[in-house]
This record gives sequence, structure tokens and C-alpha cells, in this order.
Amino acid sequence: MNETVKFELNDKNGYFYIEVDGKVEAKMTFVFAGDDKIIIDHTEVNPGNNGKGYGKMMVVKSVDFARAKNIKIIPLCPFAKSVINKIPEFQDIL
Repeated sequence: MNETVKFELNDKNGYFYIEVDGKVEAKMTFVFAGDDKIIIDHTEVNPGNNGKGYGKMMVVKSVDFARAKNIKIIPLCPFAKSVINKIPEFQDIL
């Protein structure tokens, strides 16, 4: 099984997600806050997927996205905030 994080976005918001066998198993939503920030507001992993690292994979993808777009992240979601705060290399996107 090859889980990769994908994302969808529009002018106001978007989400990162992991799809397995055609079914979305994890999703992390965000909204744009002006032109230079996104607010991660929710992370959800379907039951049965605990411990697979899906949540962290989506946070890593969001950090990559923020760096590529030269924007900052405001992690209102407690899970995303916890992951970002634990990784010193991620502090530049706050």
C-alpha cells in the first residue's frame, strides 16, 4: 500500500488528505487568512488507522506547502499544533 498525501484547494480554503483504495482515510482542513497565512483548523483520521502516521504525514505536507508558497501556518487544530511544536525544523512556518 502506498499512502501519499494529496490536497485540494480553492480561493478560501482547502484540505490535505490520504486516500487508500479509493476511500479518504484521513483529512486535515485549512482556511486562508489573508495572502500569507493558512489556519489549520481540523485533523481527522478514520477509525482503524490509528498509529499509521497519517496525521503527521499531513502536517509534514502542510509545512512543505507553506514553505513552497512562502506563507505561515496558524495551527488552531490541537493535533497539528502538537506535531509542529515538537519538531524544531518546523518553527520557521509559524
